[in-house]
Amino acid sequence: MGYGSRMRISVRYFAVARERLKLEQEALDLAAGAPVRAVMDALCARHPGLAAMRAHLRVAVNQDFVADDHVVADGDEVALIPPVAGGAGALVRVQDAALSLDEVVRAVGGPGLGGVVTFTGVVRDSSQGKRVERLEYEAYVEMAEKVIRALVDEVEAETGARIAVLHRIGKLAIGDLAVVIAAAAAHRAEAFTACRAVIDRLKERAPIWKKEFGDDGAVWVGMGP
Repeated sequence: MGYGSRMRISVRYFAVARERLKLEQEALDLAAGAPVRAVMDALCARHPGLAAMRAHLRVAVNQDFVADDHVVADGDEVALIPPVAGGAGALVRVQDAALSLDEVVRAVGGPGLGGVVTFTGVVRDSSQGKRVERLEYEAYVEMAEKVIRALVDEVEAETGARIAVLHRIGKLAIGDLAVVIAAAAAHRAEAFTACRAVIDRLKERAPIWKKEFGDDGAVWVGMGP
């Protein structure tokens, strides 16, 4: 396509987005080479009610989830994906009380979910060859819960699993539980994938900090002494 050329894509809506817009599918014309964020800008301008949902929607192009900078091509099918069932009410909590693995397992159980996978993070007595006496976790709690809930929504949409997460803050002794995660899906593969994805993304994104206390004093993990 040359300079100033246009393209046409098909946009599909599901669940709450479909109900609020009273629309299942429509065509959208826009400049060739536009990224997903430009598609969303155009759709929100066309449908003002969509803007309030934008932060909760993921975008799939030709049935694959994509980032905002993904370039859309002529003829592509773009789908707006709300959080899957379970996402909006998923158990996500950051707390200064002891954690319960049973609580997260109960939260994800249900008929048809035959595979349940859990992850338990336990405070260990050594780190990078040095002895650890105890830990302290600090968090921007409100933001941490928001971030964890968002990544839970992501992983649920990607895998079809149902997920619950509890994370501890405050002073923890050796052997205490720092984080517990449960993921349930119809099959074990999706449950394993979901559980691993959640802990990996949580460690990358959530504003939760760990301070280790040992023989050499205290250190914030990731920042040095």
